[in-house]
Amino acid sequence: MNTPNPSSSPKPSSVSSDTPGAPVRFTWAALKRSTLFYPFIGLLVVCIVMVFASDSFLSAANIENVLRQVSINAIIAVGMTCVILTGGIDLSVGSVMALAGTLSAGLMVAGMNAVAALAVGLAVGLGFGAANGFFVAFAGMPPIIVTLATMGIARGLALIYTGGYPIDGLPDWVSFFGSGKILGIQAPVVIMAVIYVIAWVLLERMPFGRYVYAIGGNEQATRLSGVRVARVKLIVYTIAGLTSAFAAIVLTARLMSGQPNAGVGFELDAIAAVVMGGTSISGGRGSIIGTLIGALLLGVLNNGLNMVGVNPYVQNVIKGGIILLAIYISRDRRK
Repeated sequence: MNTPNPSSSPKPSSVSSDTPGAPVRFTWAALKRSTLFYPFIGLLVVCIVMVFASDSFLSAANIENVLRQVSINAIIAVGMTCVILTGGIDLSVGSVMALAGTLSAGLMVAGMNAVAALAVGLAVGLGFGAANGFFVAFAGMPPIIVTLATMGIARGLALIYTGGYPIDGLPDWVSFFGSGKILGIQAPVVIMAVIYVIAWVLLERMPFGRYVYAIGGNEQATRLSGVRVARVKLIVYTIAGLTSAFAAIVLTARLMSGQPNAGVGFELDAIAAVVMGGTSISGGRGSIIGTLIGALLLGVLNNGLNMVGVNPYVQNVIKGGIILLAIYISRDRRK
């Protein structure tokens, strides 16, 4: 009988794992394998280029402006990250944000208590997210079809409710959520930070996070291991709807009006932030910190291109090329 020789056993390699709680050795090879490596390098390079391109890029006012602008997309991208990690997609987030924002604004103008009106907006996001999750997880419908349908429904309801016109006349104190400050920090940035901390704990320190990664890696094997896959997917899409509603509160408070056309294209920006942050579009690999870096990268890029006067149409081409590059890098690393 042959006895295994410990000296000949494979040694653990210094790699970075995306499994929550897995040990990581901080070697150069491990860092290059990490999903955070390329997003961080990309953000660093873009920042360096913009520093040389514009003298005012590093000013405190501009940095504050970038963070405030990034906050809405970053909040939506939290829910999108959870969805994409399971191998799904949610195209309805921008429309749900518009409906939640206009409904909250309309109820406040109609005389409802502002806190209650904002709660109704959050409930709308929660409801649409849960509906998406039900049809995807329990009815077995393709996520792209389900969320494409609910995108049209939510946008249509927002336009019907408002008649296509903005809703103005919100209470003055509501502006705090869009432009107020907490200990000298912009309120939208604080809200974004709190949501990211909660999402990080949920995905990296709780069993739910392991289930999310496992479903994206191999849904059938996860189901056979006893995980209630449908329930996890339901929760994931509900989170996406809820984060859209939180983003609606921030945007409505910043504009001090409910805009039925708000959020057009925001789903694409959220997907871009997630993919640029290193999350695999096919699921099972990525991190919430990477999504934050991706949102910052997208925000810095938008801000820098505006500051140097690049044509908006050219900006779309540049951003599209960067997204394609991010997907290619993600695909190549996964292989």
